[in-house]
Amino acid sequence: MKKVITERDILELEKKGIKVLIKTKDLIITPLALDKIRALNFAIIEKEIVESKPGLLTSRNYSASGNRIIIGSDHTGFRLKNQLIKYLFEKSYQVADAGTFSEDSCDYPDYAKAVAESVASGENNFGILIDATGIPSAITANKIKGIRAATCYNTFSAKSSRAHNDANVLVVGAKALGEETIKLIVDQWLSTPFEGGRHQKRLDKISEIENAEL
Repeated sequence: MKKVITERDILELEKKGIKVLIKTKDLIITPLALDKIRALNFAIIEKEIVESKPGLLTSRNYSASGNRIIIGSDHTGFRLKNQLIKYLFEKSYQVADAGTFSEDSCDYPDYAKAVAESVASGENNFGILIDATGIPSAITANKIKGIRAATCYNTFSAKSSRAHNDANVLVVGAKALGEETIKLIVDQWLSTPFEGGRHQKRLDKISEIENAEL
């Protein structure tokens, strides 16, 4: 069954802070909607099969298999978050958007906590957080038991955080790095496996500290 996306649909998405449109083969976009998409700088992702409602990216858009990533940001990372969502969808990752959904000022701990809890529970395999510097969201996420959030500033730190530290949340700074550099960091981080061995022994010691009664 064909689904028609109208200008009104685009405006409703924009009100919610969602600026990514998933286009399936059963989706029809009206000319007025296309004009509005261009005017509002929406990202359009070509996708044959989507687990959620056709045409809409929701905060629950992930499947039970494959690499599931949840991404969140504060207002400083909102634009970059939308670009990374598009980038990751094009690489066939399943992406959940934890917000924020606009550039209105907000509090980074809310989104860092949501992403960290989702990863800690196993709901998603990995998390990505974006704020201005990449520091405060990492501090917040690491308060959640089982989370190893790493602020990365180049591909070397991204590779090391995965290979040696088995980091499960990547944190980057939207005002500290450029978009293309961040994409390289994301690629390196997601493609690097944990090496285990002597590094596991060190992680076990971290777990002992985490589990110790205060």
